[in-house]
Amino acid sequence: MSIICTTPTTSGLWREGDHPGGRHFVEVGDLTLESGEQLPDVVMSYESWGTLNAARDNAILIEHALTGDSHVVGPAGLGHPSAGWWPGVIGSGAPLDTDEHCVIAINVLGGCQGSTGPGSRAADGRPWGSRFPRITIRDQVLAETAVADALGIERWHAVVGGSMGGMRTLEWAASHPDRVGTAVALATGGQATAEQIAWGHTQILAIEADPWFADGDYYDQPQGPDAGLALARRIAHVTYRSEPELHTRFERGIQDEAPGVRGRPRYAVESYLDHHGGKLAGRFDANSYIALTEAMSSHDIGRGRGGVAAALAPFAGHLVLAPVDSDRLYPPRLSHELAEARPEAELTTISSIVGHDGFLTETDQVGSLLRRVLQR
Repeated sequence: MSIICTTPTTSGLWREGDHPGGRHFVEVGDLTLESGEQLPDVVMSYESWGTLNAARDNAILIEHALTGDSHVVGPAGLGHPSAGWWPGVIGSGAPLDTDEHCVIAINVLGGCQGSTGPGSRAADGRPWGSRFPRITIRDQVLAETAVADALGIERWHAVVGGSMGGMRTLEWAASHPDRVGTAVALATGGQATAEQIAWGHTQILAIEADPWFADGDYYDQPQGPDAGLALARRIAHVTYRSEPELHTRFERGIQDEAPGVRGRPRYAVESYLDHHGGKLAGRFDANSYIALTEAMSSHDIGRGRGGVAAALAPFAGHLVLAPVDSDRLYPPRLSHELAEARPEAELTTISSIVGHDGFLTETDQVGSLLRRVLQR
């Protein structure tokens, strides 16, 4: 069960039980975004496990990926449309040991699981929809900083994240070098690549082409752009897996022998993608998908800081880089480039046939890495 890690320090900190699923909420007020635009009345949601010690120096921040949320571990149920996305990683005796650490996961700014996002209501009572401002990874870390301040956490013992979560992990190290002891960035890079931006653009266009998208203002319609979101997820999921993994699992297997709408059988890999597309459309907001994808395209820790090496230079903590050897979306070269920019960083490769999603599926390797790093 989620346990709040500290006593409320401001009137904006709400206790557990205010929302189904054990989430907690922090009212962080108005945020001035990197663009200069102000986002008013921001609320951030989070979940936590373990107990914050008296010195408040044993907190670990978990940064989720694009379609993840604060529900890192635990079953599906009230308030949680799906089970935790990193099972076995948090708990008593687990790699992130709650007997020693207070582990916190914050739902990202722009998301759709409690934190302010496009589906949240603006001051006029209507959902933000198309009016929601464009946000960046730095804006997301700014909001998380406000949560840390509200919880009285001046310095994270560690920040851990993969993919989009790895982007925020690196941004924490660059933006707040004195507030992070160890940064563990899995399956990510210091800046979004042209190919990553291209894949994201394709997915956004798939959503916007759905006739139910209504330029982003679909919340009062009978349905949203579910077909477009499901298509975007199909496109993304191919990039999350490796060609050898797809070949090994499916080859040219047939799922349904009966002819489909085009007079041919349905292949097993098509059924697999259809399943994942429909599953996401049932639990995620299309506008959030767009907002977060655009934020990922903005990622560049070196922007305005003299490059990646200069951005990481003030960080005195321990940087751990963990690429997945079969990752074609965030290829290992991106972690190697970070290691060249930060020679004292630790580089550990996760071996997996899976591809990018290996940082989620190879829990034994990831768990061993986290145990070793935290003991260090």
